[in-house]
Amino acid sequence: MNFAKITLAAALALSPLAANAVDISGAGATFPYPVYAKWADAYKKETGIGLNYQSIGSGGGIKQIKAKTVTFGASDMPLKPDDLEKSGLLQFPMIMGGVVPVVNLEGIKPGEITLDGPTLASIFAGEITKWDDAKIKALNASVNLPSKAIAVVHRSDGSGTTFLFTNYLATVSPTWASKVGANSSVEWPVGLGAQGNEGVTATVKQTPGAIGYVELGYAMINKLPAGAVQNKSGKFVTPALESITEAAAGAMRAMDPSTDFRVSITNPDGDKAYPIASFTWFLLRKQYDDAPKATALVKFVWWAETEGQSRAEPLGYAPLPKQLRPWIEARLKTITAGGKPVWTTAAR
Repeated sequence: MNFAKITLAAALALSPLAANAVDISGAGATFPYPVYAKWADAYKKETGIGLNYQSIGSGGGIKQIKAKTVTFGASDMPLKPDDLEKSGLLQFPMIMGGVVPVVNLEGIKPGEITLDGPTLASIFAGEITKWDDAKIKALNASVNLPSKAIAVVHRSDGSGTTFLFTNYLATVSPTWASKVGANSSVEWPVGLGAQGNEGVTATVKQTPGAIGYVELGYAMINKLPAGAVQNKSGKFVTPALESITEAAAGAMRAMDPSTDFRVSITNPDGDKAYPIASFTWFLLRKQYDDAPKATALVKFVWWAETEGQSRAEPLGYAPLPKQLRPWIEARLKTITAGGKPVWTTAAR
């Protein structure tokens, strides 16, 4: 398997507890991989702390943090409170992004093709099989659509990106909700499976007539045309930082920081809101055995939640609302190693 990795080895004496080299290891979601790679590079240069992140999908990240084989896990599908409690975990929102439909059609530019939810659901269900189908043409009267077979590309691994995309389809299509549903893994009616956002991106690029779904940053980096999607207000919205931020405008009202920060911003209200947007999450253990490693982890998470946010925008990710910071700080202060809080040595 070709899994993307961030591999930066380093050592840093953080405190008397950290006399030895530390290595922060993580695994999980491919959705935020581009920004995690950027953060790893910047943080290594600023502090000397190394980060090793395996981009293997949300399902794999959840399994590894529960098995204690990594220092942190990453997921696009937040865990429920009872699962967090049972596993001794905390979760933190890290960044916001959007899941976008990407196509490989000659002559089609980003945002030029428009799709509504029911049509997207019909395409991924295998009910619409040609690009010049009447339903697609009705939404794209000015676009020269080819009489070409549609090649559906979807994730083959357990994926938070899949959860976000199928959750949107289930929200806008009762047929999809009853026949396929929303989850990190579903029984896809048709299509080619690929590992990770990286795999879907590569398969779409290599397959004429293809359509897939990836995080906005992957579409931007790989110059894949992303379609405009109809939102709850009936507007066709091109995925962009502004429309993703707009989607999260009401998230603060719905979020409960006293529990797990979990909130959905799928298909929200607002004329300018992009309908397939979400936070992506870090999963940390409440208690660690290795004090230097726990200290290095908490220090990195706080840096990512503050200074790191501005580095995400050029990659297609929207920064977190600043109002979240006091809540996140309060939760980080509860993490312990050997029974002692690590925040006092991690805070900068």
